[in-house]
Amino acid sequence: MSDQHQPAVPMIRLRDGNEIPQIGLGVLRIDDEGVTPVVESALEAGYRHIDGAAGYNNEGGVGRALVAAGYATGERRREVWITTKLRDSEQGYDSALRAFDRQIGLLRLEYVDMYMIHWPTPFDWRSAETWRAFARLREEGRVRTLGVCNFLPEHLERLHAETGEWPAVDQIELHPTWQQREVTAFCREHGIAVEAYSPMARGADLNAGDGTIERIAAAHGVSPAQAILRWHIENGTIIIPKSVHAERQRENLDLFGFELTEQEHAAIDALDGPTRAGHDPLTFSYA
Repeated sequence: MSDQHQPAVPMIRLRDGNEIPQIGLGVLRIDDEGVTPVVESALEAGYRHIDGAAGYNNEGGVGRALVAAGYATGERRREVWITTKLRDSEQGYDSALRAFDRQIGLLRLEYVDMYMIHWPTPFDWRSAETWRAFARLREEGRVRTLGVCNFLPEHLERLHAETGEWPAVDQIELHPTWQQREVTAFCREHGIAVEAYSPMARGADLNAGDGTIERIAAAHGVSPAQAILRWHIENGTIIIPKSVHAERQRENLDLFGFELTEQEHAAIDALDGPTRAGHDPLTFSYA
């Protein structure tokens, strides 16, 4: 497939100087066997950013796709951004290093672009030891960028107090009806890039606001999903929409032929509400 029709996805420069493609593919809730063709079709569609995790139990399938598509080694390896996350039960210094060895073996890579703490795990958070292991992996060149997921300002402050470092990225649940403004403002203030998972609330936000999203989409001749994802893009947020369908994967990348008006932004901003689609970082652990 030629590259001439591939969308030019913007790069977001991180605080450590690395650049991450603003749109990636999320692979949560796809089994190890099923994830391989999904990642292959995303790479063919022009995705150059895959967001995985030990907790998804499909790193082997992602690795097989990277090898099959020719992105696991050599020149082409540098063209893709691969993220994975530490399993919460493996937080700690020695356990994180052991976990990473296993994960990079499954992914069949020599390095990953970003390694993340998956949840702040309020019950037993070993952030200082875990981060020390992360920093060692970075020094060894096996990880390029260090990030966290689901961290609230109090968790970010604690990490900074214990390690002297802010993460480059905080990946959080973020969509029109759950905008987490306090977290995003804190991240902006401290130079932490915000990455949104469930950017459409797993589809629930497509009908948000009594037809607001549909009306905005219709005005631009795009789908409701594209209207929401464009809102994220214009906000400077990194997004990792998940789709197992090649057609929808392409649609989720096709966000650069239109722009939202200020009024449309304000209308989507006004959809913010009290209900998350996922888990509460203050109580949840993805063991």
